[in-house]
Amino acid sequence: MTIRGETGRFGPFGGQYVAEVLMPVLGELEEAFAAAAEDNGFWDEYHRILREYVGRPNPLTFAANLTRLVGGCEIYLKREDLNHTGAHKINNTIGQVLLATRMGKRRVIAETGAGQHGVATATAAALFGCECAVFMGEEDVRRQAPNVERMRLLGAEVIPVTSGSRTLKDAMNEAMRHWVSHVENTFYVIGSAAGPHPYPVMVREFQRVIGDEIKAQSIERFGKFPDCVLACIGGGSNAIGAFASFLDDDVKLVAVEASGEGIETGRHAAAIAGGQVGVLHGQKSYLLQDANGQVLEAHSISAGLDYPGVGPQIAELARTGRIEVLTATDDDALKGFHLLTRTEGIIPALESSHALARAVDVAKTLPKEAKLVVNLSGRGDKDLATVLAFEMRGGEA
Repeated sequence: MTIRGETGRFGPFGGQYVAEVLMPVLGELEEAFAAAAEDNGFWDEYHRILREYVGRPNPLTFAANLTRLVGGCEIYLKREDLNHTGAHKINNTIGQVLLATRMGKRRVIAETGAGQHGVATATAAALFGCECAVFMGEEDVRRQAPNVERMRLLGAEVIPVTSGSRTLKDAMNEAMRHWVSHVENTFYVIGSAAGPHPYPVMVREFQRVIGDEIKAQSIERFGKFPDCVLACIGGGSNAIGAFASFLDDDVKLVAVEASGEGIETGRHAAAIAGGQVGVLHGQKSYLLQDANGQVLEAHSISAGLDYPGVGPQIAELARTGRIEVLTATDDDALKGFHLLTRTEGIIPALESSHALARAVDVAKTLPKEAKLVVNLSGRGDKDLATVLAFEMRGGEA
């Protein structure tokens, strides 16, 4: 695998918009990842851990009941919910913490929204014997309490962030500030395919295993590539992981943003559909901002999509039309959540529920014999309290 030469620019997006003190650190990280990417031993160890510890490859499940109910093409689920820790996030954290130990850094930090990246980082840190601290918005600490307890059980320090909207954006702000003052011994494990270069490239390569497996499993099962691959996007790690293997193939790629209470209300997290180009967390991309360039608060029922930006490669794929970008509201996501639970006996994460809501519509536009793969990025047990509270307040199901 060749990573050297990647500039971290995707059309007009990407880059390294960070404090000067971080430039040498990013340079060191870029060089270390490029060297690891050319080392077959590194990838052998990475894939061994995914196989023996994470449980990969996970299956491609035919959603027969959902397919019959929808009446469109055949719908398949890529089961990231079956990974150890319950989501796709572990693919990336195993890779980054393995890289951290290769660099001699035994302390890792992370930001988290829904808590899955925090749990996955704490899990990888425990596996590799590293110290771990996780920054989490105070609002997300409240609505994702079970994941907070998991992180603490795994030995991580959970640091509530009380600034701003007290959600994922603010957790990432605080984590980056902390990193600036602890660069000598600390490795920052970013969870999304976002942030300054080389993070978008690095996270993409660690999540590429999703798309690689979809491709191999589809050829084995159908004798061809899927006709469409669909995933939700916040920062974009599960989407770029599912899409990366198909960018040069004749496969329809669909990304679903969280439109919250509706884009027209201003309470949403749809950075592409409802945002503008700007700079956030060290990268240029689409983000939610006002006329003065101030970052706006994002809103989504899903803590993992409650982020005002999107990764730079996803932004470029949207700009060039390689991916189609749709949106799903909070109510849409609740309907997707209940639909899969009741038809297939699989409780999806609220993040994945946004994808499921639009998958139903996309399936109806494709021929009966077409194969649509939805990346089921995580399981929904972490979201049960959020769903119950939303419905008690009168939200639609």
